[in-house]
Amino acid sequence: MKKHKLDIFGLKSSQTQSGAYILTLTEIDGLRRLPIVIGRIEAEAIAVEIENIKPTRPLTHDLFRTFANAFEITIDEVIIYNYKEGIFFSMIYCTSKKDGSQHQIDSRTSDAIALAVRFGAPIYTYDKILSVAGINLEQSDLDEDEQYLTVDQNMPKLSDRNTENPSENHYQGMDDEELENALNTALEDEDYETASKIRDELTKRKNQ
Repeated sequence: MKKHKLDIFGLKSSQTQSGAYILTLTEIDGLRRLPIVIGRIEAEAIAVEIENIKPTRPLTHDLFRTFANAFEITIDEVIIYNYKEGIFFSMIYCTSKKDGSQHQIDSRTSDAIALAVRFGAPIYTYDKILSVAGINLEQSDLDEDEQYLTVDQNMPKLSDRNTENPSENHYQGMDDEELENALNTALEDEDYETASKIRDELTKRKNQ
């Protein structure tokens, strides 16, 4: 099964879920993005490493890195291998330098990515995941991005937009053309959380 390499595109606070954040991954060899809802602690853990911020005391993921280094364990890659009922499942692949043994560790996706950025490990997923949970972009949308990686500098207090985000019930009352227009607007605004909700509503209608 072909793997698609991902990179971190952005990290911002959720407009609809208090205390949650949206981690957006982008497909290296394609035009799809993968928005993932994560918690505040995991968002902070990812942001401080990306921004090369040194906390006064080690965070949980920093402790894991120190522990792994002490026992000569490396993380080779992280694979987001499943998506079910809005939840992403990930596997951490690691190797012991002492005896060359390899291991697979099931993990929450947020934790797996927080560790991947600390070990410089690549992040992958499968086409079936991107097809179901990814957001498709046009090349022109990619060309208009102001910058590749966008992480709020004031993590974990990320700023919310001063716009109202429609509820899922609101989307159910819209026809397909209105949904497509709303999807295009969300993509132009790089609001991948809203885009993912609209995509889910369109997918549900197609399946019906």
